[in-house]
Amino acid sequence: MSALLDSFATAFESLPSRDAAGLGETRRAALDAALRDGIPHARVEAWKYTPLRALERRAFAAPSVSVATFDDALLADIPAPRIVFVNGRLDASHSDLSGLASGVTLQPLSQVLVEGEPREANFLARRFDRSDEIFARLNAALADDGVVLRAESGAQSTQPIHIVFIGAPAQADQAWHLRHLIELRDNASLFVVEHHLAQGAHNHLANQLAHVHLGANATLRHARVQDEAAGATLMARTDAVLAKEADYRRLDLELGAGLSRHELNAALHGNNASLHANGVLLASGKRHIDTRLGIDHVGRDTACELTWRGMAAGRSKAAFHGGILIREGADGTNAQLSNKNLLLSEGAEIDTQPVLEIHADEVQAAHGATVGQLDQTALFYLRSRGLSSDQARALLTAAFCRETLSVFEPGDALRTALEARLDAALERLGAA
Repeated sequence: MSALLDSFATAFESLPSRDAAGLGETRRAALDAALRDGIPHARVEAWKYTPLRALERRAFAAPSVSVATFDDALLADIPAPRIVFVNGRLDASHSDLSGLASGVTLQPLSQVLVEGEPREANFLARRFDRSDEIFARLNAALADDGVVLRAESGAQSTQPIHIVFIGAPAQADQAWHLRHLIELRDNASLFVVEHHLAQGAHNHLANQLAHVHLGANATLRHARVQDEAAGATLMARTDAVLAKEADYRRLDLELGAGLSRHELNAALHGNNASLHANGVLLASGKRHIDTRLGIDHVGRDTACELTWRGMAAGRSKAAFHGGILIREGADGTNAQLSNKNLLLSEGAEIDTQPVLEIHADEVQAAHGATVGQLDQTALFYLRSRGLSSDQARALLTAAFCRETLSVFEPGDALRTALEARLDAALERLGAA
C-alpha cells in the first residue's frame, strides 16, 4: 500500500463521525474499494495528464481539532452571508450567516450529521464504482464536514452566498475531505461564490466533492476562485444534475496550488436545461493544473456553452479535457466548446482534449481547441504605440482571459471583483 493510502486508512479508524447517519458500512465499503484498486497510474486514461507518483509517496495527518488562525484581512472583501473553513475545520467565529434570503438554509455538514435526520445526509451514500474515481471514494469514506446549502421552491436570492476555504500553515502536512450539497428546488434562484485561499505557505491536501441539484426552472449562478498556496494539492469534483428548464451558469478561475485537478460533471436530464460554464487555467513555475469536463445531454433541447482559456509559463503544465456526450433521444441539443491556450515559455506544456460524442439527430454541436503563442503582430503594434514589452504582453493576456467573465453580467459587482482577482493573478504570472 502507498504511504498516501496508508495514512488515509489510519485516519479512517479514528474518524469520529464515520458511523453517523447510518453511514458506517457505506464508508467502510468506499475505503475498501479505494485501498483495493489503489492510486491510478499514468496508463489510466482519466489520469494520463495528472501526475500522482510523488503524491502517493506522501503521508498526511488528519486536520487538528482546533481551528488554525489566519489574518482577518483575507475576509475583508468577502461579506456575509459566508461560511468559513480553515484546514478543513469549520471556523464559526469568522462565519456569518446573517442576511440569508427567506427559504434558504446554510449549514455545516458536521451539524447535519449530528442533529439532522439521516435522509438529510443521504447524498453521502452515493457509490463510486469506477476504479479511477479514487478521490471520490476517499471522500465518501472520510468526509466529516462541508456545506449543505438548500433553497426551497420559489426562494429567490440575488445576494451572493460565500463559501470560504482557507489553507494555513501547521506543524505537519494535513489532509481533509469535505463534501458539499447545493440543492435548489423548483423555481429557486441562488448566487454562490467559492473561495479557495491561502493564509501562507503550506503543503496540505484538500479533497472536495460537491453535489449540485437544480430543480425545474431553477437558476444557479456559481463562481469558484481557486488561489491556493504554491505547495498545496487540491483535488475537487463537482457533480451537477439539472431538471427541466434549469439554468446553471458558472465560472472557474484556477489560479493557484502546486497540483490541482477539478472534474466538472453535469447531467442535463430535463428538457430545455442549459449550462454555461467558463473557466481560466493559469499555470506558472512548476505548477500543474488539470480540468476535466464531462457534460451529458439527456433531455431534449438542452444546451451547453463552454469557453475555457489556459496559459502556462515557466516549466508548468496545464491539461484540459472537454467531454460532451449527446445521448440518443436528446434531439435539439446545442453544444458549443471552445478551448484556447497560450504557451508563454519554451519549458511550459499544455495538453487539450476536446471530445464530442453524438447519438441523436437534429443537433448543433461544435468543439475546438488551440495551443499557440502571443500574436507577434499584435505585440509589435502595441509596442509601436508606446507600450513596453511587459505592458503589451499584459494587455494581450488580460484580453485573452476576460472573455470568460461574460458568464456574468457586465457591471455586476461580483464580476468586477473577479476581474480584479484575475488581473492580480495575471500580474503574478507575468512576473514569474
